[in-house]
Amino acid sequence: MKLLFSTLLLLCSSTLLAQTDKELVQNTVDKNAIEGHIYFLADDLLKGRETGTAENKIAASYLANTMRGYGVQPASKEGTFYQEIPLKKTSPPKSVDLKIDGMLIENKVPIEAVLTQFVGNAIYLGYGLEADYFGKDVKKQLVIIKSGSAEASDARAAFGLRETKMSLAKKAGAAGIIELLSTDENLWGFIEHNFTSSRISLLNAEAEEENKTNSLPYVWVWDKEGAYAAAFSKKSTVKATLMMDAASIETIKTRNVVGMVQGTDPVLKDEYIIYSGHYDHVGIGTPDETGDVIYNGARDNAVGITTVLSMAENLAKYPTKRSALFILFTGEEKGLLGSEYYVENPVLPLSQMVYCFNSDNAGYNDTSLATIIGLNRTSAGPHIKEAAAAFGLTAIDDPAPEQGLFDRSDNVKFAAKGIPAPTFSLGFTAFNGTVTQYYHRPGDEAESLDYDYLLKFFSAYVLSGRKIANDPVTPFWTEGDKYEEAGKKLYKK
Repeated sequence: MKLLFSTLLLLCSSTLLAQTDKELVQNTVDKNAIEGHIYFLADDLLKGRETGTAENKIAASYLANTMRGYGVQPASKEGTFYQEIPLKKTSPPKSVDLKIDGMLIENKVPIEAVLTQFVGNAIYLGYGLEADYFGKDVKKQLVIIKSGSAEASDARAAFGLRETKMSLAKKAGAAGIIELLSTDENLWGFIEHNFTSSRISLLNAEAEEENKTNSLPYVWVWDKEGAYAAAFSKKSTVKATLMMDAASIETIKTRNVVGMVQGTDPVLKDEYIIYSGHYDHVGIGTPDETGDVIYNGARDNAVGITTVLSMAENLAKYPTKRSALFILFTGEEKGLLGSEYYVENPVLPLSQMVYCFNSDNAGYNDTSLATIIGLNRTSAGPHIKEAAAAFGLTAIDDPAPEQGLFDRSDNVKFAAKGIPAPTFSLGFTAFNGTVTQYYHRPGDEAESLDYDYLLKFFSAYVLSGRKIANDPVTPFWTEGDKYEEAGKKLYKK
C-alpha cells in the first residue's frame, strides 16, 4: 500500500511538472468564476463601492474571504487581510449662493468650501497666474479667472494649477476665487458629481491645522462656450455676492486588502511581484437618461480586481519561483489614496518588490487586444507580449499618451519609488467612443461585458505574471525611463 501511494504521488508530481505554464493557467482561469466575481462586485447592492461606505467594506470583505478560500495568506502587520487607513471625509457646504454682475450663477461647485459672507467687488484677472496680477490691486475683492492657462485650459490643467492660483490669490490679499471652466456637459456633470459629493483624503493632522488658517473660498463655475469670460473680461470690476457655508469634516476609516503567496525558489522567493488593482468606484451620482444613479464600475474596476483574483487563485495552487503580494486598493477614485498610503506604510520592504503588475480599466473597443500602459517601459514587456499571443491577443502599449494614463492609476505610486509598474488594461486603440461611453457612467454594468474576451484577457494576465515571476532575471526599467534613477536608488544598483 505504501509503495502504491508513493508511486501515485510521484506520478501526480511528474504530471504537474510536465504541464506548461499555459496549461496551469487554463486549470484555474474559468469564465463562470469570472462572471461570478464581476456580477457581485458590480451589483446594485454595492451602490458603486464608494470609498468609506458600508458597501465598500462589503466589497473588501468579499475580496479578503475569496483570497482566504484560495489559500492565500494574510499579509498585513495585524495578521489580517486588511490594512486600515484613516481618512478625512469632507462633506460639501449645504448652501453656496453666487451672484455676479446681477446674474445668479446656477452651475457651480465649491473647490474650497470656507464660511463666506462676501458682498463687494470682483475683478476679472485672465488666467489668474502671476503675470495677471501685475499692476492690479485685488485686496478684499473676489478674483474671476479662466481655468488652466493659455497652453492648456481643460479641467485637468485647471485642477493641476489650483494650488498655484490659490497661493497667488492669497499673496495678493484676494477675498476668494471664482474660476470659469469651459467644458462639455458630460464632463461638467462628472465634476459636479465629484465636488458636490463628500470628498475623501488621507488624514494629515498638521496639514489640517494649516488649512484652517490659510484657506480661501474657491468656486468653479461652468462657463458654457466661454460666455461668462467674454462678458466679464470687458469690465474692470463687477459687483458680486458670495454666501457659502463651511464644509463639514469627520474622520473615517477604509482598508486595503493585502494577501501573499510564498515563492518556491530558495533565493528568488525573497523577491516579490505585486499584483494590484483598485476595488473602489465612484458610488451614486447624477442619473443617466434612464434614471439610473448607481455607478456600478464593472469595467472600472471590477474587471481589474477579478484579474488580480484570477492571479491569486492560480498562484495559491501553483506557486511561482518568486513570491506574490496581492494588493487590492481602496480610494483610487479619490486620488490614489490607498496606494499612496501603502507605499508609505508597506507591509514588507519596498526593496523586495521587484515588479508591480497593476490592472485598471476604463473600457475597451478592440477585443483582439490587451492594452498595457507602460508595456515597453520595463524589461518584462516581451513576457507580456508572448502571454497575450498565447491566448490569441495582441499586447500593445499606450495608444493615448495625451491622457497621461500611466500617472493616473495606482501603479504610479510604486513607479515613483522605483518599482517597475505597468498597468494591464482592456484593449483600446483610442480613449474615446465605447471607452468613454462607460467610463464613470451608470451604464457600466456586468451584463454589458464580453466574457469570452475577458477569459482571454485574464488568462493573458495570469500567464504574464507567471512568466515574469519565474524568469531568473529580475525585471527592471528600460534604459532612460523617467523612473530608472528611482529604481537604481531603491535596489542599490
